[in-house]
This record gives sequence, C-alpha cells and structure tokens, in this order.
Amino acid sequence: MKPEISIVITVFNEEENIKPLINKINEALVHYSYEVLFVDDGSTDKTKNNILNNIDERYKLIELSTNFGQTPAMAAGIHQAQGQYVVTLDGDLQNDPADIPMMLNKLKHENWDLVAGFRKERQDQALLRKFPSKIANTLIRNLTGIHIRDYGCTLKVFRAEVAQNLGLYGELHRFIPILAAVEGAKVTDVVVKHHARIHGQSKYGLGRTFKVMSDLLLMAFFKKYFKRPIHFFGPLGFLSFAVGTCISVYLLIIKILGGEIWGRPILILGVSLVLAGIQFLTFGLLAELIMRIYYESQEKRPYKIRQIHKGVSKISSYMEEENLSVV
Repeated sequence: MKPEISIVITVFNEEENIKPLINKINEALVHYSYEVLFVDDGSTDKTKNNILNNIDERYKLIELSTNFGQTPAMAAGIHQAQGQYVVTLDGDLQNDPADIPMMLNKLKHENWDLVAGFRKERQDQALLRKFPSKIANTLIRNLTGIHIRDYGCTLKVFRAEVAQNLGLYGELHRFIPILAAVEGAKVTDVVVKHHARIHGQSKYGLGRTFKVMSDLLLMAFFKKYFKRPIHFFGPLGFLSFAVGTCISVYLLIIKILGGEIWGRPILILGVSLVLAGIQFLTFGLLAELIMRIYYESQEKRPYKIRQIHKGVSKISSYMEEENLSVV
C-alpha cells in the first residue's frame, strides 16, 4: 500500500542531526501514513551509518555516488517518492517537521498545489544569511511575479504530480515555486517555525549570491518566454535592426552629399546593431524550432488540464425527479 506522504530529505555531512530529526518526524506524523527518503549527497562523515542505524521500514536511504548538490539530490528523492503528497525538508533540524500536518491541511482544504514555508522568525546570521536572502527574495518576486515571501525555505508540501514534473537540475531548488507556477500550479506560502542550527556547519554563504542571480535570469525567462521565445528575441532583433538601419541610412546620405564617414564610431555602431538584430532574430527562430522539437518529440502539450467537468443529462435528472415525486 502506497503511503499518503513522502518526505524527501537531502543530507550532506549531518551525522549529529540524523537521530533527533527521525524522532521529530515520527512524533509529528504519528497519525499519518508516510515514507521518508533520505538522500545522502556524498557525505564523508558518519551520516550514512547513522541513518541506517536509526531507521525502520518506513525509511529509505538513497546514497549518491558523489556530491552532486542539493538540487540533483532532491530530484533523486522526488523521483523515488511513492506518496500522494511530497514534502521536502532540510536535514539540519532548522525546519520543524511539526509544521507538516498544518501545511498539508492547508493544501488539501484550500485546493493548493504547492504550499511553501515562510520563515518569519528566521534564526540565522543577519549578514551572511538573512540580508542576502531578503534582497534575493525581493528581486525574485519583482522579476517573476510569483509572490512567495521566502524562496529559500526548503520546507514545502506538493501534490505528487506537481513534484514529479518540476524538471529540477543545476541549482534550481531555490526556484521551485516558479517552476511549479510555470506548469500551472497554484502556489501559496504559510508561516512556519525555524530553529537555529545546533549541530554541524551551514553549507551556504555569500558565495552563492552570484549563482542565485544567474539562475534568477533563467527563471525570469522561463516564467515569461519559455513557451514563446520568439516574443523575447523578436522585439530585440527588430529594434536593433531598425536602429542600425537608420544609422546606416543616415551615414549613406552623408556619404552621398560628399561627407567622410570612414572611421567614425557611429559607423561601427550602426553595423553592429544591424548584425545584432539579425542574430537576435535567428536565435528566436532557432529557439522556436527547439521548442517545437521539445514538445513534439516527447508528445508533450503546451497546456495542462486541471480537471474536466462533465454535465448531467437534463432528461436523466428530470426522470429522477419524477420518480422521486411518485414515491
């Protein structure tokens, strides 16, 4: 029998946190049918042994061959999940498993597809963690239009069909709400508890800022232009080509009137803009061809049907009413 909930936990050198985390999960989900999938992302300490020594039949350990990073590890766990609902959770005890029932209840009864955690009272260093995160969250909201207050919180609850179709790779785990929204999922967030790290060291620092910014550009493109890339490259191409052509015509007129144009910076600008315009348009057409291959080769559709509602026959309803009235 398949469990109701699958909890995916990615861990890397978290040996001291394993046993207390397992105890907290068992306490929080005593009334639920669940499985827990620990994904060991190439730990070099006793994380693997501590997992194997403290788990029962509800737990699985997925051991990766080396350290691939949080996103691929999370994808590996989600791929193996069997539950109707998927929960992602950090392995450092900063997320609280006691929040899972509340989040699951919100998802079920308010008909959401993804409920993300919002660490309102975040227990992290202000300079290294909280301040960069606040800036990143603001930029992500403004560029993508997905208004989640805390993109960095790993604690999330999904419907299984949403989790299985996220397309996680690279370091896109920070942008899961955007990936879900691109696929038509209904996304919201809710305040959750957050605890200070007791054991081990954080795997994050200021060095991730540039990675987040790079991924943010990708997500902004995905959100608006993934299914119609020509709408991004086309206007840029036409604008660049038009401006470059105007400059070239202007210089041509000067040349006809006997002026000297060779060596002028504006000549180089005009030629560059014309060439750039041609390249942008070419990129757009190639991207459209790639998208066509993407959808047709895998028999994908550029839409997702949430539900089909079937009407009730008026004749059948009339007959039922008549029968009831006779009785």
